[in-house]
Amino acid sequence: MAHPLLELEDLGFCRKGQNKESVTILDGLSFQVRCGEVTAIVGPSGGGKSSVLRIINRLEESTGGLRLEGQELRSLDPVALRQRIALVPQKSILFEGSVYDNLLIPLRYRKKSLPPIDAPELAELLERCALEPGMLSRAARSLSGGQQQRLCLARALMTRPEILLLDEPTSALDPPNVERLGQVLALLRDQGEIAIVLVSHDLALVRQLADQVVFLDRGRILALGSLEELTGDAAPAAVADFFRRRG
Repeated sequence: MAHPLLELEDLGFCRKGQNKESVTILDGLSFQVRCGEVTAIVGPSGGGKSSVLRIINRLEESTGGLRLEGQELRSLDPVALRQRIALVPQKSILFEGSVYDNLLIPLRYRKKSLPPIDAPELAELLERCALEPGMLSRAARSLSGGQQQRLCLARALMTRPEILLLDEPTSALDPPNVERLGQVLALLRDQGEIAIVLVSHDLALVRQLADQVVFLDRGRILALGSLEELTGDAAPAAVADFFRRRG
């Protein structure tokens, strides 16, 4: 088994409610993320799943332990951290300009001087994400919804991150594009060079990809293990019922 790349230990997160009272979003989360594996975070809506991704990417601050390769994650420079941990949000965010322009955006924030990325390398990246290399000159916002989602994925991979965070990546896609994205993510996983943390209500995608499943409900982990373990006879009743009702 691969060594832990990311460790979350007793993670807690609160947010101010409408009446300024403190509302607990996450409470006592502990799990590990390993390179070459997909960790899927599932559970009922409002359970805090997306907050986990935002905390890992330092868009929210939490209590508890959060370590990247044994180093306290909060001690790292946020810009440098986001080159190592890339987040693809639920809604595709593209900027004015071409596909080429959008792909280069993450490189603007690199602090080290690196060799320029050439067109063949960008074309290869597009192919990895099931996009046509010839679309580099196309306006990014003219792409279809599925193409835009995969372009956001390609852009996230530009800095060669160690961890890829995906928030509901199939929520706005039709079935053919869901299948295509699943194939792209399976290829990334099988190459063994990256860890993927995936938040999704798409249980077919979870079944296709997940090595580890974190079942989150009202900010707490109810179950943690393989999908077989979470759907087996020993699974907590609430977890088994969740999977049974969703097929």
